[in-house]
This record gives sequence, structure tokens and C-alpha cells, in this order.
Amino acid sequence: MSRPTSERIVHVAVPPRGYPVIIRPGALAELGRILAKHVSARRTFVITDSNVGPLYAQTAENALREAGFEPTVFTVPAGEGSKTLDMAGRIYDALAKAHIDRVCPAVALGGGVVGDLTGFVAATWLRGIPFVQCSTTVEANVDASVGGKTAVNHASGKNMIGAFYQPRFVLIDPNVLATLSERDYRAGLAESIKHAVIRNADFFAWHEQHAEALGTSQIAQLGELFERNVRIKADIVAQDEREVTGLRALLNFGHTVGHAIETAMARRGDPWRHGEAVAAGMVAACETSVAAGRLDRASAERVAVLIERVGLPTRAPLAGAEKELTALMAADKKVAAGTLRFVLADRIGNALLDNNVRPEWIEAGLARVLCE
Repeated sequence: MSRPTSERIVHVAVPPRGYPVIIRPGALAELGRILAKHVSARRTFVITDSNVGPLYAQTAENALREAGFEPTVFTVPAGEGSKTLDMAGRIYDALAKAHIDRVCPAVALGGGVVGDLTGFVAATWLRGIPFVQCSTTVEANVDASVGGKTAVNHASGKNMIGAFYQPRFVLIDPNVLATLSERDYRAGLAESIKHAVIRNADFFAWHEQHAEALGTSQIAQLGELFERNVRIKADIVAQDEREVTGLRALLNFGHTVGHAIETAMARRGDPWRHGEAVAAGMVAACETSVAAGRLDRASAERVAVLIERVGLPTRAPLAGAEKELTALMAADKKVAAGTLRFVLADRIGNALLDNNVRPEWIEAGLARVLCE
């Protein structure tokens, strides 16, 4: 079969087996046909959530059945609350009941939470079963679905229990974004801006050129947006899959403060989307970079202005929470040998890992983003 002209494929070259990221409108309806090229088993296990399941689980199930698969669908409550060992245990019970053996694939149908949870379960059930990412959010399309990081949360922090485990392939169907809320759509753009800041100045300028269209989700270049992000992520993962050299750690730009903001806002009963917290975290990281003498003021303001233009927050209503956020950052999984590793930008398009960030630089970053 010839490749549809609207299809884009990016190869993620990680050993021992690379995998394709397939970007094509309508691809979800072809899930079974594509999966049949990668596995020989007939039984499959689809994990989705209470938001995505009612919208797209039937499409996925039909596509699998048409290709001769026997799918079992397991639905978890939407949200970070499902990324727990308890939920993983419930899924293990369901896997056993469905007779999912070592060659049967698990399919993640959802956003970052479902992808993280499914990948973790697939990595640990029978010491590893095949799994597939069918991402349904902007955030997952541009970042979370690619790279093989899987995890569940722990009381001590986000994504503290996990494994590096790569999917057999990633399926991105832009059509499913039609049912995504405006808030969730915009939240996903934070990771795209992050990729541009740390890796590609031309891509950052592309965001500036299309900022208003991006912010309203009325952009014709969604395929290009996803492909360029996936290529950046794939290049980094291929060089440093398990964060050995420090290159992959650059993907944490904005996340050190962002994860702390995300946790603090949830504690206050006003949970932010992950991307919203990362957006404010990137503004803090830029300010920290300025304080460190690495990034010029004009570039820091360009980042903040772009974030505002696409409709994401640059400040968090956490005035007076400096000690709380500092404690949360100290407990973050990015701490190594007792030292908080911070990703700083030295110019738009280039970032670096700094293990010697001074407290006053971090304080400057927090002061920039905390408000009443």
C-alpha cells in the first residue's frame, strides 16, 4: 500500500530495536492493521481513561477486531490520581484474567497519564510485554509518547517509580484532538516551546510566527508541529536514552520548578495541567538563567511573551510558597548525589545542565513567577 500524502513517519533509533512514530489523520482506525505488522499474538489489552474511552475506545476496539485481534479494554479514572501502584495492581489482576502472556501487546489509548501507566505496567508484567502508544493529546503527541519513559507517582513525588521501556510504535492521529478542551490543547504547547528553547532557535521563531493560530488550535500545520517535535525528541533519545550523558536531562527544562508548582497547586485544590505548570516553570528557568549570567534579558522576555501569546500562564498564584516549592524541588527525582541539577538556557536554541546552581539564582526564578 502506498503511503498517504498526509502521513509523516519519524524513526526513533534506539537499540536494540528502533520504532516508528506514525503521524496521520485517521490513523486510529488503522490501529489493528498496523499492529499486525509488529506482533503475532491475537489477544491485546487496551488501557484508556474515563475521558478518552467513551470517545475513542470503540474505534480502537473495532480496528483491532477487524484485523483479527481479541481486545480487552480497561478504563481508569482520568487524571494523575490513576498513576499509582494501586492502579497498576488492579491492571495486573485484569491482565491475568485476560490471559495476557509475554507476546500479547498492551495499547495505551490516551494522553501522558495513560501512556506512563500503560508503559510501566507493560515493562513490569511478565518482565516485559510489547506495548503501543496511541496518544490523544497535544502534550503526548509532542513529548510524552516518545522516548520510553514510563512511571507511576509516589507520595514523595511525581514519576518516582518507573522504567525506561520503549514502545513498538507510536500512533498519532491529529483528528482526535477535535474533542480536546481548549485548556488541554494549550497546555500541550508548553512542551513544544520547551523543545524549541533547548534545541532549535528556528523552531522557536516558527512558534512566534504562528503563536495566535497555535493558541486557538486553528492551525493547519499540526502535522508539521508534531513531526518537528518528535524529530527533536527522537534525536535526543537516540543519543542518550537513559540520561547517562546528560543530554536527555535537557528535556527537563522548566520541569524542576514546574513539577513543584504542579504539586503545590494540587495541594491547594486548584490543580493545574502539567503543561501549565511547565510553562511557568520555563519562565522561572529563564530567570534563573539570567541570574546565572547565561541568558540575556531580551531572550528571557521572548520566551515569556511567547508563552503568554499561546494562552499559557507565566505566573502561579503561590505567593509566600518559596519554602514549600524549594522542599518539593529538593525531593525531585532529578536530584543526584544530594545536588539539584538544573537545566539552564544560555540562548534560545541551546540549554545545558548545571549542577552548581546557587540558591539566589533559584530565588530569582521563583520571585519572577510567584504572585498573589
